[in-house]
Amino acid sequence: MVLGLPFSLLGTAAGWAQALCQGLVRFSSDQCAWLLAVPCLRRAYHLWLTAVVLFGPLLHFYANPRAIFANHHNFFNIKFVMSAWGWTCIFLGGFILLVAYLASGQPLLTLRHLSRLAVGAGLWLGAIETFLLIENLTGYCFDPVPTGLLVNRLPDKLSCLREGHRWHGYDVSGHTFLLTFCCLLMVEETSVFKRYLAQGHPAGVPLRIIFLLNVLLLGLWNFLLACTVVYLHEYSHKVVGAAVATLCWYFTYRVWYRCRWSPGRPGTGLFLKVEGKKRN
Repeated sequence: MVLGLPFSLLGTAAGWAQALCQGLVRFSSDQCAWLLAVPCLRRAYHLWLTAVVLFGPLLHFYANPRAIFANHHNFFNIKFVMSAWGWTCIFLGGFILLVAYLASGQPLLTLRHLSRLAVGAGLWLGAIETFLLIENLTGYCFDPVPTGLLVNRLPDKLSCLREGHRWHGYDVSGHTFLLTFCCLLMVEETSVFKRYLAQGHPAGVPLRIIFLLNVLLLGLWNFLLACTVVYLHEYSHKVVGAAVATLCWYFTYRVWYRCRWSPGRPGTGLFLKVEGKKRN
């Protein structure tokens, strides 16, 4: 009996720790869900993104040029920014999949909601190709030499770089576009979690953890966006990249997704039954 006492105390302590962790997860997810669901806070967040892109570059004059984020090849830029869409699809796709299927139980409706990520991927790829086309049309190939610049007659950036030269053109910031676009999408998609919880749908700890991981990823994208606009690229290149991302978001979530023949806005068709009962 005496020997068994410490083991019983350890078991009790482990149970308390588990209950505490679950309580923290529930409390944190409830608070974040409430914040993301408030329309005025989402509008304020859009203003925040605008301020970061427009005024963040002014901090470049006060930033340390030797900081890790001033290097294009820093760890965060390579592992996260360059693959931001992949990270977003993994975490946000898992959240959309669980919320849509647990709320509706319909595979086709779940796929319809997931198709918004496919639309986003198409817009991202289209924007990158457009940026490359603009850079090719506005640029020229050159060699840096001690006496000046030796201009080459190579037609595009790819052939110029293959020859070991440099290409100078209007390079719209793809990183700024991608991070801004991911931020706007994540705020829209995760804002339905409060409605999901209010309807009483299954909301276990795994789903709440996935939601919180999306919130953390959103915070990371905001931080890396701020670092990008402070340290990297030219001012107009960053502003244009963010403006194109905002237009893509507006065209989809504020215009097209309101139409009947579209993937629909986040939450469309997921809460109609319960809302209909409340009306009656």
